[in-house]
Amino acid sequence: MRQTPDISKTSQQLIRAARRLDQAMGRLKFGPPVQLVYNPLRYAWAPYELYLRKYGTARKRIVFLGMNPGPFGMAQTGVPFGEIEAVRDWLQIEAPVGKPEREHPRRLVAGFACARSEVSGKRLWALFAGRFGSAKNFFREHIVMNYCPLSFLDGTGRNRTPDKLPASEKAALFAACDEHLHSIIETLEPEWLVAIGDFAARRAERVVSNGAPKLGRILHPSPASPAANRNWAALATRQLIGLGVWD
Repeated sequence: MRQTPDISKTSQQLIRAARRLDQAMGRLKFGPPVQLVYNPLRYAWAPYELYLRKYGTARKRIVFLGMNPGPFGMAQTGVPFGEIEAVRDWLQIEAPVGKPEREHPRRLVAGFACARSEVSGKRLWALFAGRFGSAKNFFREHIVMNYCPLSFLDGTGRNRTPDKLPASEKAALFAACDEHLHSIIETLEPEWLVAIGDFAARRAERVVSNGAPKLGRILHPSPASPAANRNWAALATRQLIGLGVWD
């Protein structure tokens, strides 16, 4: 078990915002085709809080924004794009993970004992590790956050992304997530909000209306994208340099 770091004022603000988001999520209802909803802010709070305590300690020049938890990433570890090895070995985060209220037999939560690897998270954190070396160097100016904390499963256990929800369900969900994103921006005061994929980019555009922070987008590292399977790290790096986010 890693030692819990002392908490900064910035971390406290991020933690309070995440607690408010968790409470808002608990008031939402979802119907078919969604059968199960996983909320890692609830059952995997310990590693997420540790992530915010350890790496959300001060303002960031760049906030990377993802969509929602992947089944073998944040749904297991509580950390955005939380591929097991990257979280445990590079971020040096490991903490107890509980269980959702209801589980699908094809999407069991095993926490840090999960044997599956989240490809998107593996690619993302490998890019940062390759460029910055240590997590300390990366998090000096960067942090990775998710727009929506919930994972939605249909009856077969297949992931259903937030943009595929009915309009009435999206309205309530997005209102709470927009408010949380506002809190992140106010707390971290980033120069750049870089969306990972189209969905996050659309939500960022709705939340940021005054040009601060500056908005950017990179290709999502999901293996479902053919382009992402052709040296995603090199493509994302070119996109970030082209935007002026990286030198």
